[in-house]
Amino acid sequence: MTVETKLALTEQDVRSYSAKVNEADWMADFRADALAKLDQLPMPKPDKTKIDKWNFTEFPNHVVESTTFASLDELPEAARALVDVDQQKNIYVQHNNTPAYLSLSEGLKEQGVILTDVFTASREHGELVKKYFMTDGVKVDEHKLTALHAALLNGGVFVYVPKNVVVEEPLQVLFLHDDAQASLFNHVIVVAEKNSSVTYVENYLSTVEEAKGLVNIVSEVFTGDNAKIVYGAVDVLAEGFTTYVNRRGVTGRDSRIEWALGLMNDSDTISENITHLVGDNSSCDMKTVVVGRGSQRQNFTSEIVHWGLDTDGFILKHGVMKEAASSIFNGIGRIAKGATRSNAVQESRVLMLSEKARGDANPILLIDEDDVTAGHAASVGRVDPLQLYYLMSRGISQQEAERLVIHGFLAPVVSKLPIEGVKKQLTEVIERKVR
Repeated sequence: MTVETKLALTEQDVRSYSAKVNEADWMADFRADALAKLDQLPMPKPDKTKIDKWNFTEFPNHVVESTTFASLDELPEAARALVDVDQQKNIYVQHNNTPAYLSLSEGLKEQGVILTDVFTASREHGELVKKYFMTDGVKVDEHKLTALHAALLNGGVFVYVPKNVVVEEPLQVLFLHDDAQASLFNHVIVVAEKNSSVTYVENYLSTVEEAKGLVNIVSEVFTGDNAKIVYGAVDVLAEGFTTYVNRRGVTGRDSRIEWALGLMNDSDTISENITHLVGDNSSCDMKTVVVGRGSQRQNFTSEIVHWGLDTDGFILKHGVMKEAASSIFNGIGRIAKGATRSNAVQESRVLMLSEKARGDANPILLIDEDDVTAGHAASVGRVDPLQLYYLMSRGISQQEAERLVIHGFLAPVVSKLPIEGVKKQLTEVIERKVR
């Protein structure tokens, strides 16, 4: 059964927007086709979370036009704190829905590395974008929210590293949200071809206290044979959004994807992070930290699907819930028939700081092959009183002791973020949300 979608925008609206942002002609047809499919598709069904009454389609504005920046020095203070203004030469900034700043070193340009907004990419690198845009990663017709994303896409970035190119310094992308009326339908594509590697770090930063729009984000990450991508992200989106995030990875042979995600939104959130280990001997390391507060409702699915031989997947999720926040943590290790000698391991831990806080850790192993190894661990509980007693016996106050325990609990992911400013931001956000 499908439910009719209330959406103010028409096919003519999405075609007009496509022309306005000067993207490739084929994108207008892509949008129109996705819009036409919307009412025939079901909503996603995240395990143990009912979202039938959540608002995923009604919002004040499809696009908010914002200022651009002539230099990084013009960024607002909160955004500038995330960037090493003197050293970061490879960065893209999107201001609400406006491509606002781009810098890529001449050395990387000469090697064929691409870092640009998704509209320019569709026009100047059309064949590359067509190859990866919602084909082997996230599909338009998976459900209503993926079709809605394809129809209303209003921002994003395209990153491409040619074969045999090693990008030594992280590429950084900042999505700055400072208008309560803005909605974010961002699409991110990161590609590392054969024998290449790159570290990509993105920040979603709201500087308004409450938002009135929607967030519908899709990221697609692809590694060629013997390639590696490290994908770091810190999401700090305001209260009031309804947020859907879908980050998807696909690996080639002997390649690796590492995820380090700090999911710090104050909004109700559905998040999927799924990696398909297609190539033999490929691997994925997926690390996530979450802090929920207030009356937030959140559902996080982390899944690694093993298709190739000798593939290796590891999922680590740590969450802290306070006040009346509730979160579902679904960890899925799936080993398909024929994925011989694969290894699927996962660990989910939830720490609850108040009586009304709720956390649910669901470890799931789906195994269709005999010659494999797999394991899982999950726990939901409160701060260990023995840890507090040990710290307090050394003269530390109870409040400071709890703070140290929480930071230690979340450290395995925080420490993995490769940019110091971003790592500091995540630490400060955690500090602010748990105190």
